[in-house]
Amino acid sequence: MSLLRIRKPKTRKGKKVLLAREPQLIESARTMLFLDGRKCGGNVKLCMKDLQALKKPLVKVLNRKNDITPFDDPSSLEFLTMKNDASLFSFGSTSKKRPDNIILGRIFENEVLDMFELGIKRYQAISEFKNEKIGTCVKPCLVFNGPQWSQTEELRRLRNLFIDTFQREKVESIRLQGIEHVLSFTVTDDMNILMRSYRILLKKSGQRTPRIELEEIGPSADFAIRRTKIASEDLYKQARKQPKQLKVGKKKNISTDALGNTKGRVHLGKQQTGSIQTRRVKALRKTPEEKKENRQRKKVALKTAAAEALAASQ
Repeated sequence: MSLLRIRKPKTRKGKKVLLAREPQLIESARTMLFLDGRKCGGNVKLCMKDLQALKKPLVKVLNRKNDITPFDDPSSLEFLTMKNDASLFSFGSTSKKRPDNIILGRIFENEVLDMFELGIKRYQAISEFKNEKIGTCVKPCLVFNGPQWSQTEELRRLRNLFIDTFQREKVESIRLQGIEHVLSFTVTDDMNILMRSYRILLKKSGQRTPRIELEEIGPSADFAIRRTKIASEDLYKQARKQPKQLKVGKKKNISTDALGNTKGRVHLGKQQTGSIQTRRVKALRKTPEEKKENRQRKKVALKTAAAEALAASQ
């Protein structure tokens, strides 16, 4: 009977929380939960601290150490994400078998959809770069370098996870000065992930468009892919399903080019100009003077033709 029991809110705040957890037509930006394993320190702590700085304010941090093994038993992790209303998580740990280990993943319907275990081979924190930083709540530009991102299903899912992690609220328009931050992800030949962070500098170019320069501000990390757990194709398709209200129907004879300009095509039938009744229009009727000139022109043409015919016969 406990499975059939429906949770009803007892307070106004509880009702608000339950309504926020229900599926929405337009989902808000995702919150990320940060957890520490049994042992967590060194580069793992620095990496998670910098990820929190990049993700703020959409973060929730649990400072206690958790005896969790996500790849063996993710039930405790799923409970903590549901309790904190977070659909993304970052779990950091270190051990003799897997040193400097960080796990990134996401949740769908209170269950782990997919997660990736990344080993930190080299790390430079934001504090090690002594230059000007960007402000908080800045939406970054994501750049994925290398053809390997689209060659295997694991890398395609990892790229999609990075997009979900650093995605913020959707905006209709943005000015050029609002683009300040770039996150670059590169796949090497030995299947390592190189993460770099840059600040965009707008320099004078003598023209209307400025000259772009990139200044590295950190963090800078080299990750090695260790273990992966991805959802099945059916579950992944279900997680990506959009409601019918948000689907844009295809309009006939309307297309959009690469720059976002909408173009329409109009089809016209063959115009029968000979059957158009224009003589009945009062504004197009000939005046008496025009009619007289037309008659005189015809008489002159007939006399000229008769004279030519007479000359030809003689």
